[in-house]
Amino acid sequence: MLQKLATLAFATVLCAAAGLASAQDMGTPDEAKAMSEKAQAAVNEMGKDKAFAEFADENGPFRDKDLYVFCMDMDGVMLFHPLKPELEGKNLKDFDKYGDKLFQNMIDTVKDKGAGWVDYKWPYPGSDEVREKATYVMGNNEGFFCGVGAYK
Repeated sequence: MLQKLATLAFATVLCAAAGLASAQDMGTPDEAKAMSEKAQAAVNEMGKDKAFAEFADENGPFRDKDLYVFCMDMDGVMLFHPLKPELEGKNLKDFDKYGDKLFQNMIDTVKDKGAGWVDYKWPYPGSDEVREKATYVMGNNEGFFCGVGAYK
């Protein structure tokens, strides 16, 4: 009996440690905002094409943990997405699968303030569970915006 309890306790500790490791693999909202600010500077300094090449580099400074940069024009057309290139060229302004018009809200935020947080719901990586997420979006000198999101 004591051995079974010890095994159960050890398994519980391992599961907790595994959960902690998963949390460490997720970016924070502060990290997402900092990456979004770096992305804006990259677009403004390098131009769209060179910046997109930097954003696409899996080992570069614009890919960390689960964080990445995506870019969209002010009409809702996805210009760049490193994980889902099939979305590029598609208008997603009216996308509302999880109860939020997140892309329209991103456009409105950039138009109204130039930058800011947009809250919405999105599937958590590796599961079908829909969780709260926030993306920090920023306009740039090229006339579009980029964003980086983090789960809350």
